[in-house]
Amino acid sequence: MHDDTGDETGDAPVLALRGVAKRFGVRVALEGLDLTLPAGGVYALLGPNGAGKTTTINLVLGFLRADAGAVRVCGIDAGAEPVAARARIAYIPEQVALYPGLSGLENLRYFATLAGLDLGRAEAGRLLGQAGLAEEARGRPAGTYSKGMRQKVGIAVALARRARLLLLDEPTSGLDPAAAAEFSGTVRAAAARGTAVLMATHDLYRVREMADRVGVLAAGRVVEEIDPARLDHVALERLYIERLAGATGAATTGAATTGAATTGAAGAAA
Repeated sequence: MHDDTGDETGDAPVLALRGVAKRFGVRVALEGLDLTLPAGGVYALLGPNGAGKTTTINLVLGFLRADAGAVRVCGIDAGAEPVAARARIAYIPEQVALYPGLSGLENLRYFATLAGLDLGRAEAGRLLGQAGLAEEARGRPAGTYSKGMRQKVGIAVALARRARLLLLDEPTSGLDPAAAAEFSGTVRAAAARGTAVLMATHDLYRVREMADRVGVLAAGRVVEEIDPARLDHVALERLYIERLAGATGAATTGAATTGAATTGAAGAAA
């Protein structure tokens, strides 16, 4: 059983992945992934579909167990103690599901109740304001909300639960430029309050606004870690494409070498 007395001190990183590997049959999803995220840090996993972003999030949430390596949330082994780890996490998927007949305020209070919190209307309104939801929208049915507005309710739930780690899956996908820029500001504000943020994305443009570190994920590995503030959008895009091409070429060469070795061994046996 995990002892809760030592993981909230700030001594350990909020999230630490060490040598994490995961396979699905013969397919390698992650191979030797290392990642560390402190309180208040915003880390973007940048990569194409199939790079391992969603697998990483599922490992952090404890929905999958790593074949090798360790995943720790506030010092807790997410594979061995997933419930304890998830108690420190708020997860906002690409499409946030709310009860359409309830208002944003009512949704927030309901989800807070599920988390064992007694959240009054005034406090719920304050949290929705911190998350960027306009006052006039808070009493409207959530069925009328845009994607960006639903995400803000999700952020407010994370604030209510005082989550140490916020996981975002393709947060700016489908948002118009103004909504994406506003959401970027909301994420930075959450980080300023000490929440660690890990987001999986392929949005090159917005990572410069939101993240203080970017990991280019390809073939299950972080092939480059970047300080996005040091590059403009054009340079970031060029570096991203170069690293993806290099990782894809190396993976193809390795697979071909393995196949040739297997064929040679089979021929020798025959």
